[in-house]
Amino acid sequence: MRWIALLIFVFCSALLAPSAQAASKKKIDRRVEEALVRFNEEVRGGDELIASAAGVLIFPKVVKAGLGIGGEHGQGALRVGGQNIEYYRLVSGSIGWQLGAQVKTELILFMNQEVLDKFRRHDGWEAGVDASVAVVTLGAGGEIDTHTIDNPILGFIISNKGLMYNLTFEGAKISKIDK
Repeated sequence: MRWIALLIFVFCSALLAPSAQAASKKKIDRRVEEALVRFNEEVRGGDELIASAAGVLIFPKVVKAGLGIGGEHGQGALRVGGQNIEYYRLVSGSIGWQLGAQVKTELILFMNQEVLDKFRRHDGWEAGVDASVAVVTLGAGGEIDTHTIDNPILGFIISNKGLMYNLTFEGAKISKIDK
């Protein structure tokens, strides 16, 4: 039993360990484009919603793993006016009952210029502390839940794959990285 726990711990640690070198700008840009295609395929009306946002923070690959103690890590880009203008890292940790790993795509839409500007001024912005992110749920056929759509910051979690389930942005710390 100890060996199984040790193997799971090593596996989870390998998933979460940030690479010695951050992903290149080109690689992040390519992943962001792929994530937007998936988002528009999975979310009906998603392209119009993104077009109406002041900015969109896209983390195309967020890896989360845990065995009692867990964490998640991802890199992405802030997109304004159809262009990636800044690059960010997402990191969070948690303690509690958890076992498994998952890979997901996260998008945070800043629906007006005021909330976007506030985010950009904050180094080390933390969801749930610096601002509340309304997680948008999808109905049948990828329809957007209209109850959350009027919030100034909207969050989408798509392409969940893996053994762990968590639909929250709370506690995720987002910091700008230089590219």
